[in-house]
Amino acid sequence: MLTAIVGINWGDEGKGRMVDLLSEGYDIICRYQGGNNAGHTVVNDKGKFILNLLPSGILRDGVVNIMGNGMVIDMEHLCGEIDKLTEKGISVTPESLKISDKAFICMPYHKQQDILEEDRLGDLKYGSTKRGIAPVYGDKYMKKGFRMLDLLSPETLKQKLDNVLEWKNLTIKSYGTYNIDDSAISAWLSKFGDRLKPFITDTTEYLNKATGAGKKVLFEAQLGALRDIDYGIYPYTTSSQTLAAYAPIGAGIPGKKLDSVIGVMKAYSSCVGEGPFAVEMFGDEGEALRAAGAEYGAATGRPRRVGAFDVPASRYGVITQGASEIALTKLDVLSYMEKIPVCTAYEIDGEKTEQFPSGDRLAKAKPVIEYLDGFKTDVSKCRSPKDLPDAALKYIRYIEKAVGCPISYVSVGAGRDEYLKMK
Repeated sequence: MLTAIVGINWGDEGKGRMVDLLSEGYDIICRYQGGNNAGHTVVNDKGKFILNLLPSGILRDGVVNIMGNGMVIDMEHLCGEIDKLTEKGISVTPESLKISDKAFICMPYHKQQDILEEDRLGDLKYGSTKRGIAPVYGDKYMKKGFRMLDLLSPETLKQKLDNVLEWKNLTIKSYGTYNIDDSAISAWLSKFGDRLKPFITDTTEYLNKATGAGKKVLFEAQLGALRDIDYGIYPYTTSSQTLAAYAPIGAGIPGKKLDSVIGVMKAYSSCVGEGPFAVEMFGDEGEALRAAGAEYGAATGRPRRVGAFDVPASRYGVITQGASEIALTKLDVLSYMEKIPVCTAYEIDGEKTEQFPSGDRLAKAKPVIEYLDGFKTDVSKCRSPKDLPDAALKYIRYIEKAVGCPISYVSVGAGRDEYLKMK
């Protein structure tokens, strides 16, 4: 069984919460793309955790966690993340965590380059988290990057490093404020690379053997469909493929096919970073929803932009992810609303459309809002559909029909057991 858990919208939908919940039924959890530019918040019986790089299955005893070749890894951040888990009694060992030998290393100069470029862009910035993600992916495709397996060949690494740093300085010096310290980079690679060497694995060989033996694999995505480099709201996207179709490729087993895709979306909309967000709420209305949902970025702490549930965007996300079922999160957050706003279409240049546009058309889109009855009841104790108030159940069924995909799970709180199955 190969299952992907992916985001339907702009990210921050609650994927980590669903991976933590469902990981009990799987042997292996794989992160297959992205870096530490976003985070998954998980609350369970062991405490509250924010994971930027580690798969959310690291909190589940007996599960093997994979960091796939599609990822870009800031080794310093990863070591710090492991240390924080260790302090809370979570053991991270080469048996519980395996890092692909083909995953790319996010270097300190990538972060600095990210900062310099965002500062240069000023008001035209993309909303980067300034953690070096775009520069490291750029170097990967320029064939100027370093992979985890390079750490296992120190002499060859030194030769590659000298060549790449000469080239990188030509680029980065153009900003006029920064010069790469070769010795500091070498020391950084040794300090953190030495700690992580025991975790480096040929994940293709490992996963092929595991799936051949009938092991169940759960793929965990970062961000959502609308942040995908090809199908998202370019250029306000991440720099990797966030779609479920990429999961086997980014994990290490490109020849395998997914059996199911669980798309995760909130009962309303939220968005971190820049770019078009047609349903955004402002003023007191926006602040009330942000406060009710505690909408602040797990990686950055930045206030998230919030808005009504967006039907065209969510339908598009369901299609691009190939979702076979949906997990709807944070239904409980809407309990304060008398009327629940839903964006059913957009108005663009005076014309109404139910399709999700791109480019300039998306930037011009204005939401067409309809209102559904609120349920004005605490639903956090509900554990089955019959426990829900009628208005909440009608809201779920409305969304299910609107996006064209069955809703299987509804979360009504952050805790591991605060959810219900719809079937």
